[in-house]
Amino acid sequence: MFAKLKQLRDLYLVKFKWRHYDIGKGFHAGARVRLWAKDKITIGRNFYIGRDSQIEANCIIGDNVIFGNKTAVVGRYDHCFQEVGVPVRLASQIRDNDYRWKGLMETTVIGDDVWVGYGSIIMSGVTIQDGAIIAAGSVVTRDVEAYSIYGGCPAKKIKDRFETEADRIKHIGLLAK
Repeated sequence: MFAKLKQLRDLYLVKFKWRHYDIGKGFHAGARVRLWAKDKITIGRNFYIGRDSQIEANCIIGDNVIFGNKTAVVGRYDHCFQEVGVPVRLASQIRDNDYRWKGLMETTVIGDDVWVGYGSIIMSGVTIQDGAIIAAGSVVTRDVEAYSIYGGCPAKKIKDRFETEADRIKHIGLLAK
C-alpha cells in the first residue's frame, strides 16, 4: 500500500506539479523537495532526490543519479549584488523577468551514475562528470572529473572512485550493456 502511495505521489509531481520540466522514468522525490529553474530542468531515468533537497538553477541531470537528503543545486548569481545604492535584499534577482545580470546562461550538468552525498551544495554552472561521487557536506564550486570522489568546502578531489583502471573500465563496460 505504501509503495503505491509513493508511486502516485511521484506521478503527481512529474505529471502536474513539475510538468514543465523534462523528467525521465523512475523518478522519486523525498518529502519537501523543491524544483525551480529560470529556463529548464532535464532529469534522466532512475533519479532519486532525498527529502528536504532543492534544485533552484538550470540543470541537466543524467541517468541513475542519486541526491542524498538536504542537497541543493543553487544559483551562483541569483541576486545582482553589484547594484550601486541598492541593498542585496532589494536588488534584482534571477526570478525577475527583466533580470539581465550574470548567471542567466549558466547550466549545471550532472552526468550519469553520480552520487551527491547528504547536505552537499552544487553551485550553478558546474559540470559533474559521469560516475563521480560528492562526499557529504561538500560545496562544489568547480567542475568534477569522471569516476572521482570529491569532498570538502570547496570540494577537491580526494581520490579515484575505483582502485584500478581495469575496474573502472569493467564498470563502464557493464553499464553499457
